[in-house]
Amino acid sequence: MSTVPLDERNSEGRNKARRKIWLAEVGWKYPLAVILIFYAVFPLLYVVSASLNPRGSLAGSSNMFSTFSASNFAALGETMYWTWFLNTLIVAGSAAVGAVLMGAAAAYAFSRFRFAGRRLSLTSLLIIQMFPQTIAFVAVFLLLLALGEVVPALGINSKLALIAVYLGGALGSNTFLMYGFFNTIPMEIDESAKMDGASHAQIFWRLIMPLVAPILAVVALLAFISAFGDFILAKIVLVSEDNWTLAVGMYQWVSNQLTSRWGLFAAGVVLAALPVLALFLSLQRYIVGGLTAGSVKG
Repeated sequence: MSTVPLDERNSEGRNKARRKIWLAEVGWKYPLAVILIFYAVFPLLYVVSASLNPRGSLAGSSNMFSTFSASNFAALGETMYWTWFLNTLIVAGSAAVGAVLMGAAAAYAFSRFRFAGRRLSLTSLLIIQMFPQTIAFVAVFLLLLALGEVVPALGINSKLALIAVYLGGALGSNTFLMYGFFNTIPMEIDESAKMDGASHAQIFWRLIMPLVAPILAVVALLAFISAFGDFILAKIVLVSEDNWTLAVGMYQWVSNQLTSRWGLFAAGVVLAALPVLALFLSLQRYIVGGLTAGSVKG
């Protein structure tokens, strides 16, 4: 016969039951989170280690951070890196600002006005955004080739042409994303402003735009990241080396296996990540609200 008191046995049984429930509902998430964090952080640490390796090689993954040298970062000044960096910021920044302005104007029109073909236009935008822009790169190239003969500033090897391509490709998805958010703004705000004599332009800029700041931040961030890291369209449109973006320029460093400059590439990647990281952190408080509020109504 057991000498353990009945209360202690019942308490031990309840503790075991709690542990089983905790493991079944919560506990299994911690090992999974550790694995996911490892797979997410290891490539970042690997690239940082390679950027600090003066040998310019990706070999020796078991000896990460064994050497520390800023020679790769210093060598970037001897290349066209900073020209490409500036080109990328100009293209990505312009694409982000343009995407916000064009998407907001279109979403405001669809949300506030009732006109013939409105529903058909919304459906068309929804269908168009299902197809990636890269599948039309042949048509884009031929279009810019023909357009450049009439307007050279919008032809091949023009940053303005590349920005226009980005804006056209992102207009559908951005408009539909903003449309749901604009529908969460009560129409009574517009009506009361109209009674006070406000025009549509005043309502749009002074009332609606401040209220939809979260979705504007999200669209700007998505457009900036998309343009910043794009390679295919930038490679097709931009021909001369002084017009290249970072994705196109740094690809040349590693495209040839015999003369690959992985140290420079890793250092360039680390520096290129800083603007995106800074923008993401500065807009972080808008991201969750901007992505979820539009699904509440509309």
